[in-house]
Amino acid sequence: PRFEGADCLRLGAKTFYLDSFEPTRKSNPHFGPEDERLALHVLNCLPLVKEHVETRPLYSPLQPGIEQGKLQCWVDIFPCLAGTLPPPTDVRPREPKKYELRVIVWNTKDVVLEETSITGEQMSDIYVRGWLAGLDEKQETDVHYRSLDGVGNFNWRFKFPMDYLPAENVMVVKKKEHFWSLDATEQCIPPNLVVQIWDNDKFSADDFLGTLELNLSSMPAPKKKSRQCGVEQLPAYGKSVKMINLFDCKRAYGYWPCINDEKPDGERLTGKVEMELELLTVEEAQLRPAGFGQDEPNENPHLEPP
Repeated sequence: PRFEGADCLRLGAKTFYLDSFEPTRKSNPHFGPEDERLALHVLNCLPLVKEHVETRPLYSPLQPGIEQGKLQCWVDIFPCLAGTLPPPTDVRPREPKKYELRVIVWNTKDVVLEETSITGEQMSDIYVRGWLAGLDEKQETDVHYRSLDGVGNFNWRFKFPMDYLPAENVMVVKKKEHFWSLDATEQCIPPNLVVQIWDNDKFSADDFLGTLELNLSSMPAPKKKSRQCGVEQLPAYGKSVKMINLFDCKRAYGYWPCINDEKPDGERLTGKVEMELELLTVEEAQLRPAGFGQDEPNENPHLEPP
């Protein structure tokens, strides 16, 4: 909306004037400013829910003029002649739905080789780490030792429980901000899955190789073949990227690229990970049990050691 003076408002192709709503009203300071009254009239003309939550300040006669807090309230006013009143509106906060995200890491391909063996060959000891952003739990595959061609075989299952609000496309996380906090704080964050490829080192810190971050409600579709997989698959690097919603399709399988923007040679693509993502409700997860990694119950699907 755009105001043209205090008594004229343009909204799209329509123009609204305060005089058309208040042709006979006399000026009164208690009615509020003209632009606010006009905005309220226009809002009531729109096909929106008439009820709205108001925030009102709270005052105490013991300390006049000093706000003591705020009250959020929903006020419904009905005329006496309205007859039977409608039932009260349920204004309870939305309850998140409980899901279980299952991630099967099948293989990696074309992973950069960061180490040199005693025979002078380039190699990497590859493993994959994954977690849901905002949650503390991180899971890892076992290690594929001495990969000479960037291939890693895992057949490893991650499982992540999550609470999700479909109407807002956010994941609800409850956690204490500090260890001395009495109550947990509820946070609403995007449902982002983070997958990283690492090189295992026995005598020093492990080397970070590449990362992939997927918003489960809007993520790039995987490629069926590894040779089709590249950085242009990601919205930040490609054009007309096909996006999918895992909460709608429930399952996705294929190859996604892992990148590392901090490499000195400017090479962003540092590996490709072959994964299967499946999203189940709590009830579906109970009907189709599966263990972590290759632990029992090793089914749905059964994972053989590579």
